[in-house]
Amino acid sequence: MSRSIWKGAISFGLVHIPVVLYSAENRNSFDLTMLDRRNMKPVGFKRYNKETEKEVGWDDIVKGYEYEKERYVVLTDEDFKRANIEATQTIDIKAFVDADEVAPTYFETPYYLAPDKRGDKGYALLRETLKVTNKIAIATVVIRTRQYLAALIPGDDVIVLNTLRYTNELRPAKDLKVPSGNLKASGVSPREIEMAKTLVDEMTEQWKPERYRDTYHDDLMKLIDKRIKAGKTEVITEANEDEEKPVRGEVIDLMALLKRSVQAKGQSSSRSKRASLKQERQPRRKSA
Repeated sequence: MSRSIWKGAISFGLVHIPVVLYSAENRNSFDLTMLDRRNMKPVGFKRYNKETEKEVGWDDIVKGYEYEKERYVVLTDEDFKRANIEATQTIDIKAFVDADEVAPTYFETPYYLAPDKRGDKGYALLRETLKVTNKIAIATVVIRTRQYLAALIPGDDVIVLNTLRYTNELRPAKDLKVPSGNLKASGVSPREIEMAKTLVDEMTEQWKPERYRDTYHDDLMKLIDKRIKAGKTEVITEANEDEEKPVRGEVIDLMALLKRSVQAKGQSSSRSKRASLKQERQPRRKSA
């Protein structure tokens, strides 16, 4: 596990649970270097004083809030903490809500919460209580220099703190042109709904996140390896305007596609079952 990014306590009522916060993300990303296309040399970025134009080292940099034109209040990490010590050290639970009440659009970034010294019992009590009541806790927490709304969600053993977007951070969807809930007006027939439900049933399985991976990342690495082996590392690929563009406005026979999908899925399931039965019937070889 990476270094902790926050230490404090979960607080609700008279309950006080010491906890430590860790990032739960491990994103696939490429560390790309900016290059000058004329000679393929790295492009550097300098921190410089805009008045003297001299480079400034990290040790000489402080943060400032501009309260008037080119006049600043200098703020350090200690100032951010002293502004409200309790807020910076507490995950303050405001309410408990049903787990399915918070729309997915509100969820932002996941973190893991682990108990700190003498926090095991309270941590376990909160986690199990959230599980048996099917609730999540809505809390506020200050991470670095910003206060977040957050949800505390019980996992198998760990409590996940997922920061939430505030309502004003979400754009309203009312101006989007989307089909209404009136299926007749949308041209969707009850038969199509039934066919779609059949396809959903055929494709329903237990959630196994380990089955999924970032295949695009793998494909991009293959392309990079291919370019290295071919000795074409500095070739700049330009867009080809003659490439086929996706067709827009195509009329889709949804019913026909659903029928084909259900049939194909059914055949695939049958083949899988036959293969499993065949494997089970094969005599096992005795070990020497």
